[in-house]
Amino acid sequence: MRWIIFALVAALISIGLAIILIVNEERNFNNKIYPNVYINEVDFGRKSKSAVRNYFNNLNSQFKKVRIDILYKDESIATFSGEQLKIGYDSQGIADRAYLIGRSTHFTSRLYQKLATLLAWQEFNFTVDINYEKSLIQDFLSGVKEKYDKPAKNALFSFENGRVVSFSQEEKGQEVEEQKFIYDIDKLVRGLENKVNNIQVTLPIKVIEPKVTLAKANEFGIEELIAEGKSDFSHSIPERIHNIILASSKFNGVLIPKGSVFSFNDTVGDISSLTGYKPAYIIKSGKTVLGDGGGVCQVSTTLFRAALNAGLPILERTAHAYRVGYYENDSKPGFDATVFAPNPDLKIKNDSPASILIQTEVDQVNNLLYFRFYGKKDQRKIEISQVTVYDVVPPLPEIRQDDPTLKKGVIKQVDFPAWGAKAVFNYKVSNDDKVLFEKKFFSNYRPWQAVYLVGQAD
Repeated sequence: MRWIIFALVAALISIGLAIILIVNEERNFNNKIYPNVYINEVDFGRKSKSAVRNYFNNLNSQFKKVRIDILYKDESIATFSGEQLKIGYDSQGIADRAYLIGRSTHFTSRLYQKLATLLAWQEFNFTVDINYEKSLIQDFLSGVKEKYDKPAKNALFSFENGRVVSFSQEEKGQEVEEQKFIYDIDKLVRGLENKVNNIQVTLPIKVIEPKVTLAKANEFGIEELIAEGKSDFSHSIPERIHNIILASSKFNGVLIPKGSVFSFNDTVGDISSLTGYKPAYIIKSGKTVLGDGGGVCQVSTTLFRAALNAGLPILERTAHAYRVGYYENDSKPGFDATVFAPNPDLKIKNDSPASILIQTEVDQVNNLLYFRFYGKKDQRKIEISQVTVYDVVPPLPEIRQDDPTLKKGVIKQVDFPAWGAKAVFNYKVSNDDKVLFEKKFFSNYRPWQAVYLVGQAD
């Protein structure tokens, strides 16, 4: 029993002495960091917060002089100074963090930290990183990717005299590796802690291999014409015809590998004045407006018809918002397909026994566009039913809007009337009496009104 009492007394004495020590020592640490506190392995015990700030501010002043050169293939393409990137430590935040050791709002933590630092039970060592303005690097990356990213180009082919021949060599592409570049910058900036000097960073580039090469031509298995799609673009304005020729050229010689999914939008690429397209009428947000690439949907519609005639699965297809006269020059309603990047898209799958080669032809004399698919026929049977057109409604009443930008007496038609209707046809593909797939294609065309702008200006 005595030893228990003795132990309790000893413990109380120890606690009392510790409290006396803490109270006595606390007077020496007003506005100072407790001992045994280290930052990046530097002892800041018994130092003031201002001393910590000054230490890291001195480092920051050195970082301002740093020069970071960005290289592309050994050529400098950009230079950043440390001052531009605001390279440095958060000196105030670091000082506050060090000062909080032994001053926690939690009583138990506060007591333990004070005893641990004052009695040297434990060292508190924490690491801080150098910061910089990452948004500047992100902005820089956006610009260089636009300049240096280049998609791979597949080899292009044609079908002549019963065999596939090449007419365009494949090209490797490249893309800037964003994450690796950011990692390299982070690593080099953090390394400035030990050595302040100028930095060179090479822009990391990843090579993109083309999927279709000339060397694989003998593996395609292409033997014959398997399907054709046709559309009539009569009554198109010259700008629309220009766009049809340009867009269809993007598909001429393109190969759809066996088993792959083909995207119209991915293949046609950017549609804008920068890529050679002219303003012509398009349907956008349910309205007929002048826009770059009017006529591209003539191309997607023709591709859609070729895919149907080839008996290929149509994975994505969207009808136009309302009936467009061009697509009914040689067809009933329901056989059109609209596209607009990134969506809607037209996607088909090549489930045939060989690769499919696309060849396009624009007959400007007869205003006809052709898509021809070359591949290998199998025993599939294609059934496309007669289209059923129903719920036909007349166009909405015309609208006339005053336009202060047009002179009085001038009337300009900016939208065109269209009958509303619904259309449906059945698409069935079978092989040896086994149905491979069957699908109904629905189109819901809204009635539309003519819109005229009436000039009001003197």
